Amino acid sequence: MKWNEIVQIVLFFGLGIALTPPVGRFMARVFKGEKTFLHPVLHPIEKIIYRLSGVDPDEEMTWLSYFWAVLLFATVGFAADMAIFMTQQWLPLNPQKLPNCSWHLAFMQAWSFTCNADWQSYTGETVMSYFSQIFAIMVHQFLSGASGLAVLVAVARALKRASIKTVGNFWTDLTRGLLYFVIPLSALWAIPLMWQGVPQTWKPYQTASLMEPYTTQVQKTDDKGNNVTTNIQLVVSSPKLGADGKPEMTNGVAVMVDVPQVDAKGVPIMTNMPVMVDAKVETQSIPVGPVASFESIKQLFTNGGGWYNVNSAHPFENPTPFTNFWEMLAIIVVPMAQVYMFGLLVGNKKHAWCLFNVMLALYALSFVVAWYCETRPNPVMAGAVPNMEGKEQRIGVMNSVLWATSCTAIDNGSVNSMHDSYQPLAGMMPLWNILIGEMLFGGIGCGMYCMLFHVLITVFIAGLMIGRTPEYLGKKLDAWCATWAVCGVLIPNAVALLPTAIALMLPATIGLSSLGNQGPHGFTEILYCFGEAANNNGSAFAGLNANTPFYNIAAGIVIWIGRFAPIISALAIVGRLASKKTVEPSAGTLPTHGWTFGLTLTGVIIIVAALTFFPALCLGPIVEHGLMTAARTF
Repeated sequence: MKWNEIVQIVLFFGLGIALTPPVGRFMARVFKGEKTFLHPVLHPIEKIIYRLSGVDPDEEMTWLSYFWAVLLFATVGFAADMAIFMTQQWLPLNPQKLPNCSWHLAFMQAWSFTCNADWQSYTGETVMSYFSQIFAIMVHQFLSGASGLAVLVAVARALKRASIKTVGNFWTDLTRGLLYFVIPLSALWAIPLMWQGVPQTWKPYQTASLMEPYTTQVQKTDDKGNNVTTNIQLVVSSPKLGADGKPEMTNGVAVMVDVPQVDAKGVPIMTNMPVMVDAKVETQSIPVGPVASFESIKQLFTNGGGWYNVNSAHPFENPTPFTNFWEMLAIIVVPMAQVYMFGLLVGNKKHAWCLFNVMLALYALSFVVAWYCETRPNPVMAGAVPNMEGKEQRIGVMNSVLWATSCTAIDNGSVNSMHDSYQPLAGMMPLWNILIGEMLFGGIGCGMYCMLFHVLITVFIAGLMIGRTPEYLGKKLDAWCATWAVCGVLIPNAVALLPTAIALMLPATIGLSSLGNQGPHGFTEILYCFGEAANNNGSAFAGLNANTPFYNIAAGIVIWIGRFAPIISALAIVGRLASKKTVEPSAGTLPTHGWTFGLTLTGVIIIVAALTFFPALCLGPIVEHGLMTAARTF
């Protein structure tokens, strides 16, 4: 452990906590419709938007109407994105002449970005055009984050109300969030990235001359640029037979010869093979684009999808130590501030700080455990430390592990190292953060309302233990609230586990063909895939090639369920509570702040997740750790 690493950790968490009150206070003012320093410039634009769209900002919605508005908005975005991905070849801003995406890739990516999952089963710089990256992906990085934030505002607003059946107006919340907060903060955060060298250009990819040209084999093309192939007969290696009909042997090894293959009728089996020629490589294409603006919105509003395939391990997305720190800080700023905003909107800052401390404790614990496990000697590598496989030398172990636990605790999904290369128990911690619901500050909006489910379960259990009707923020909880809270927790869990089991049961050519590893490590790759899809994370274990019809379709469906099941559950709960009368606290009311509630809530979170996922974790990283100590890998 180095002193500069300790200083960086203190600065990282210290700045995140210090920025929480001012950012959260500004967010609360925006969504309350109060004046801010941006109002003189932006309020006239807000009114124009309402006038052009026909939205009445003062018109209220019931919880169900609010949900249908969220779902409709995402569905229209999905259709638009899928159309762009499947027609990008003919659209503008495609200087590299990239072809259209396959329908199953377009399906998965469209749901991924409209649902704030931002999971990518493709290589960004070689698959997506500028038009697709900006007008499909980047646009929805703004819209999906603002949508989640709007849902949280509706939840907090409804919890504050009494004897009212409405929860606000989705279109108003969405507009205010985008106009006063999401867009300005993203533009501001991109400036230091450009200063540090992150590209921000619309120019075509640049060409650089290699200092050491080399020769390689490439496929020959004709005058029209078409690949040249030749028709050859297939052969198979077979032992050479002697005059006695027995295989000839040399030094105890059978002599092999190539035997032409024929079909049942004796007809030679032919195949087309590419004609290869030597080519001297003297240049390299350097992919660029409006990366800095893409990077800021990706990090600030829990998107995580990178411009490049290796995400924030790429030196153009993350070129310097400052950008590494700046981007990690961006991951936590808004998610931490939304907890404080929630406390202001519900009128109970003590409760918000209690939730904040629970989230921070579990988040920091996951980092400490992962960092410790990743710095232990690996018996397979003769006890070598540190473990630098899958990591950038310039980033190191601590920054890699801190990013890994941050992007999974906070539903960001960006990476600066490959989680697949971590030691088993270290890799289990990002997976654990995902499986518990990514509510350790979590995604924009969804982190808080997913935490709300566990809060309500905790209050309900505590109320039953003392023989009183459970109460939360002055409202009595009933079976409706408890049922929806359980649905909000269990449905994402179910859609993480069931597709994992299905993938393992399908023929190997469908579910297992694209695995990078076998055994428990391969199982972890599949579980991580569907776990992050169900919880809309976007990071990947990196050992599984998910760009196959099965994984694209299955993950797209899981992403959709994982996004909207918690939203409808949260809105159903607060819609019910908003219609109830407020009751005064009594001697039997469980205070929702302080150490008692905080520890009880922490216990509920851990127990629920452990009961659900402990058997799966035993089949994956836990048993892999035991086998690793016996010097066995997969």
